[in-house]
Amino acid sequence: MKLKFGERLIDPEIRRLYDLRDVAFDSAWFEAAPDRDAYYMYRDLARTPTDAAAITRHQLRYDITIIPPFTMGLEFVKTYGHYHSRVNPKFRDTYPEIYEVLDGDAHYLLQRAKNEESVDEAILVKATRGDKVIVPPNYGHVTINPSERTLKMANWVCRSFDSVYEPYAKLRGGAYYELINGRLLHNQAYHHVPEIRVTYPVEVPDQGLIRRKPMYELIEEPYLLEFLTAPERHTGLFQELYR
Repeated sequence: MKLKFGERLIDPEIRRLYDLRDVAFDSAWFEAAPDRDAYYMYRDLARTPTDAAAITRHQLRYDITIIPPFTMGLEFVKTYGHYHSRVNPKFRDTYPEIYEVLDGDAHYLLQRAKNEESVDEAILVKATRGDKVIVPPNYGHVTINPSERTLKMANWVCRSFDSVYEPYAKLRGGAYYELINGRLLHNQAYHHVPEIRVTYPVEVPDQGLIRRKPMYELIEEPYLLEFLTAPERHTGLFQELYR
């Protein structure tokens, strides 16, 4: 599963099916299921050495993730789920992230933690090829492949961010599970979960985030991605995303 990007062949980090067992809805299904590759993550990509230097200089990172289509019993395949580390230990806000669907369809399950066992907002963003989806500060997220096609997606994120998996591991996944019958089922491990809102991506032309423009091209205008490295300067952007 090497990925050709620019002139390089990139080896992936691989998430295995059994790695997802702790966050899956249909845990009984895993008893008889053989282990397999679940999805592939290609980190810190650049098409040219010049691009690589610019990406590093602006404290950014560009990744691609590929999720083949399959089901885990009653549930669609999905990523493990994680929150992001804080921008500054003195403040609450965490790093945001932005995704682009390169091929296939994606459902992004976003949730904002109220405390260790509750969330005060849950949003399912349905996206397809060309769509851009921002994960705002303080939101965790899971990506679901709800179709019979391979999902290929890219993301920009600050190089300083870390993924925080422990809250998802502790509560057996996100606040909701998306089942193959289309039902969105509340995860009973959470003490409080609000009604989930289903929405769709919106274009943000002021940040160069439009469907017809590949997101990688923003490396030519890296100041447009400042909201990833200094989110405190762009609070208005995040407040208007999913109203």
